[in-house]
Amino acid sequence: MINQAVKILVVFFFSGYSALYAVTKLPFYITSYGAKGDSLTVNTIYIQKAIDECAAQGGGVVTIPKGIFISGTILLKDNVVLNLVKGAKLVGSDNPLDYQSIDTFVDAVKQARGTCLIGALNVKNIGITGQGIIDGNGQAFLATQLKKKKVQLGIGDSVKDFGANRPFLLRFVKSSNISLRDITIREAAAWACHFYQSSTIKIDGLTVFNHANKNNDGFDLDSSHDIEIKNCNINTGDDSICIKATSSLPTYNVKVRNCIISSHWGALKLGTESMGDFYNIDIRDCKLYDTRGGGIKILSVDGANIHDVTIQNIVMDEVEMPIFIRLGERLNTYREATKREVGSINKVSLKNITATTRSPEKSRVNPSSGILITGTPNHKIGNVSLENIKITLAGGGKLSDVGVVEEQEKAYPEFSFFKVLPAYGIYARHIEDLQTSNLNFKLKTADERPASILLK
Repeated sequence: MINQAVKILVVFFFSGYSALYAVTKLPFYITSYGAKGDSLTVNTIYIQKAIDECAAQGGGVVTIPKGIFISGTILLKDNVVLNLVKGAKLVGSDNPLDYQSIDTFVDAVKQARGTCLIGALNVKNIGITGQGIIDGNGQAFLATQLKKKKVQLGIGDSVKDFGANRPFLLRFVKSSNISLRDITIREAAAWACHFYQSSTIKIDGLTVFNHANKNNDGFDLDSSHDIEIKNCNINTGDDSICIKATSSLPTYNVKVRNCIISSHWGALKLGTESMGDFYNIDIRDCKLYDTRGGGIKILSVDGANIHDVTIQNIVMDEVEMPIFIRLGERLNTYREATKREVGSINKVSLKNITATTRSPEKSRVNPSSGILITGTPNHKIGNVSLENIKITLAGGGKLSDVGVVEEQEKAYPEFSFFKVLPAYGIYARHIEDLQTSNLNFKLKTADERPASILLK
């Protein structure tokens, strides 16, 4: 009821840090500020007014009730929690002019980024909770739909790059004490959730489905720290959980627990944007399934020093290339930063991993392999430990399938670019210290290639 107070309790516990933020106030219902859940009205100004009023009164809960509410970009403010009740649906506008960009940047594939449906810039103590749905309406930003929208608006070619900066669903920039709990987020025009130079982040119980457009990532953790992701169900067209750094600041103290993940590009990924270092990464107790582009991918190609990474207790089913580790020399820069020297990969532990690879007809590389680890002739990977790894593969490889495994030092790091590998189990080269214990590769059909090739 509108006249009832609600209590939102957001608790963060991280190593060396604990904070408690509690709000007990009358909720600010967006419908009290003019919003209409009729699936037609663009409610941006009404929702923003509710958020601004809530923040002006010291913070509290902004509630989205049952209904379908269309909106462009809304920005969270200090001490504001956005709560979507069961039956509430916040849907992104199909008009690119309803969005704004915060901290615009250019990503690894040279696309401008920064617009979003819900954003936060330089704020603290914020959250999004509830049983409702946030839908990015990402199909509206496909080229065919944008062309129709331009005709509808009568703007022709007068607006350059109309809709090119496709909006993320959620974007948090230089913000702290962030809690996302229980909501369903889906169908962004690009990434579902991006954290940039943000800290003290807790994500619990989210459902993510993101397949509406290109670059449909799940969670992108970018030059951010003190992050916990747990109990999430993530199904994405691109990377599902992606640790990256589009600045020289590191991403560190990341914990992932008990998530179920499916991806069309990479399920658990470090990189490719990797200017800042990655360390103290702990991922465990997750299930990966129906993944085309790699299960675990650890990639330093822009100067990142990756170290102290533990990934354990992972079950993979129908996953192409379960493990891919790459140290490269691409050295891209972002945000006009200074180019870094080639980075490093060291103290990486992968253990208790069981995987089955995808069938040949569903794989980009056929015959497939289980593990690829490669540095470059001038920059070798340091210590990597593989313990209790069991991979079941389709097999069927012939020696005639194998060509030269090129170095590709400066290329985009993707296992499929190396084509068919000389070994069906593990192919590793340019690595100083590879420790293995109880590696087991099982074939469904015979394979002429050896199980392992380990080169210095």
